[in-house]
Amino acid sequence: MAQDTVSASADASTNLVISRLRQRLPVAALGVRCSRTPEVARLAKASGHHSIWVDLEHSAIAIDAATQICAAALDLGLMPFVRVPEREYGVIGRLLDGGAGGIIAPRIETVAQAEDLVAACRFPPLGHRSAIGTLPHVGYRRMGAGDFNAAMNRATAVKVLIESPLGIENIAAIAAVPGIDIVGIGTNDLSAELGVAGDFRHPRVRAAHEAALAACLRVGKPLAIGGIADAAYSAELVHRGAAPFLMTGIDTDLLLAAMHERVAKTLSSVGIENGDTPVR
Repeated sequence: MAQDTVSASADASTNLVISRLRQRLPVAALGVRCSRTPEVARLAKASGHHSIWVDLEHSAIAIDAATQICAAALDLGLMPFVRVPEREYGVIGRLLDGGAGGIIAPRIETVAQAEDLVAACRFPPLGHRSAIGTLPHVGYRRMGAGDFNAAMNRATAVKVLIESPLGIENIAAIAAVPGIDIVGIGTNDLSAELGVAGDFRHPRVRAAHEAALAACLRVGKPLAIGGIADAAYSAELVHRGAAPFLMTGIDTDLLLAAMHERVAKTLSSVGIENGDTPVR
């Protein structure tokens, strides 16, 4: 039986993360780097996350595994992002077609790069994403091409990552590019590029954060400042206007921390502190 044609408004609305950030509601996001199955999305949902982001920049996760995780997240009401290693049309299109609700692009330094990213992520008339009949984001319903494109453009989030001095120099213009929803700062890479790797409170790093905050507040775009291992400084930035887009951790880091804790607890149960101590 042929599927019914439905209106876009019945199936897709503003992206969950964008909607929450516009209301200054927190978004708890889990990074995925070692998990390969949709189970990680179920665990994220059960633990109270609002979003997951699959890291293809720093992992060997295949597109097939990434899209399975993203599709499961969609079904659970989580917003799935994918951080791509490059701004490549074909890869971005396949990820979005497979279930990703947003794309995170690293190392954006110029307006032209931001515009190319938007073109890859948005259907016409906002971009040049290749046409497709239907997608999991709308429950595989059929609708008119114009309604479908508009619905998917609303449902897709595009996030740029600024990680270099040149990106900071151009951040006001980048943030103003139509179709960019979120501006992110990768403070780990940025601090290294500024010659003060890991010194998140260094004047050069703080000046970059200030420039980013001013630019994004001016154009009304959420600014997510990440990569800061300093909870107090992160909180200060959020209370001053940075987006409450809160990274709870990466699955590898969380798993390792839990393993350390469990080993210590298990050893202490027999009265020892390390695995090289004989049990008496």
